[in-house]
Amino acid sequence: MNFLKILKKTVIDSQIYVSVMGTLFAVFFMKEQNTFRFPTILLIFITYFSGYIYTKYQYTKHFLKILALNAAAGVICAFLIIHNHNEVRLLKWFVIVILGLLYNSFFLDVYIRKIPLLKVFYVGLVWALVNCWLTLWEFNLPIFLISFFFITALVLPFDIRDMKSDTVETFPKMIGIQNTKYIAYLLVFISVILAIFNLKLIYATAFFLTGIITFILIYFSENKRDDTYFSFWIETCSALPFLFLLIMEYF
Repeated sequence: MNFLKILKKTVIDSQIYVSVMGTLFAVFFMKEQNTFRFPTILLIFITYFSGYIYTKYQYTKHFLKILALNAAAGVICAFLIIHNHNEVRLLKWFVIVILGLLYNSFFLDVYIRKIPLLKVFYVGLVWALVNCWLTLWEFNLPIFLISFFFITALVLPFDIRDMKSDTVETFPKMIGIQNTKYIAYLLVFISVILAIFNLKLIYATAFFLTGIITFILIYFSENKRDDTYFSFWIETCSALPFLFLLIMEYF
């Protein structure tokens, strides 16, 4: 039990886990589009990790340390882009970083997280832009829509988890847990259908299998469940396409 608590604190609560999951989600589409490159993977992980720790710790006593860490991360990311890509990708990355800051920043009077019902779609938007725009030469609409609908669906269970503590209106608070699940099911279904018609067969199959597992995990999402159910199992859904792809490719 102590080991599990240490693991949760060092990997999940530190935002490393969600950053890895987001990176693997992007890797799945990079492989499908033949744009797989290790510097890009590192760029995406650092961007996710620095963004999530900034969001979580900006109002704590560790703020100055987090600010310094984010500044260092920004320099590293800029170096990776300049050294391995071009100024266009640097601009794309900068736009995504700005969108992340607009989500929740101490220097803003009104930020996205405070706006009722908008949070789930905004997170889906940012993750989708990483997959369909940052890693590719041109904006890819099918990948954007697949990512957007899927990630938006994954954010809804977190609103179910937080419905008693959220101070803004969310879908579970407004329409109830069961109706929120119905929306999540629909979004996953749309995402899977789009994947089937737009991705190569092995990638579409991996995404289809991911959709099945995601449906099951959404079904069992309840407000009374332990946080680990959401921060580990629900978060893992975004890495499942890549994991299923590996299984089918190598086994």
